[in-house]
Amino acid sequence: MHSLRHVGKSLKAVIRCMLEGVNLYIIAAVFVDDISLREIEGSVARIDLTGVQFSSLVEDDFPMMFAPHLALLIHSDDASTDNGVLEVTYYRGDEQIARNVQPLNIEAGKFAYRLVRAEMEFVEPGKIEARCRIGDGDPLVVPYTVKTQNED
Repeated sequence: MHSLRHVGKSLKAVIRCMLEGVNLYIIAAVFVDDISLREIEGSVARIDLTGVQFSSLVEDDFPMMFAPHLALLIHSDDASTDNGVLEVTYYRGDEQIARNVQPLNIEAGKFAYRLVRAEMEFVEPGKIEARCRIGDGDPLVVPYTVKTQNED
């Protein structure tokens, strides 16, 4: 149920972007082990995501540095003539622990992906949130949990 709440928020953000004339929007964001591109017959592209995850099991060696890969799929609508800015901020509770900002330039009517990786220190097991947004729009929130084998 927790993940469905995030889907609902994401859908609301996409609808808001469409109504307000925002031309670039995030259609998905997930933590992954790997991402690869391939082309099939007819010059149709496929994006393969491997190891989609929302948590990780680690040894009990704290403090530790952790750097999961966050894959974002972004769409530029047919009327797009703008560039945009992608911002991903990572939070532990109310504390911002990492931030990535990068320009976006996606051809009108096309899709693109961005891979974001932030190194974060964990002094104990816990949860973080990646808050992803384009410009000053509402963020799409992706949770991630680092846990040890001793946890339930």
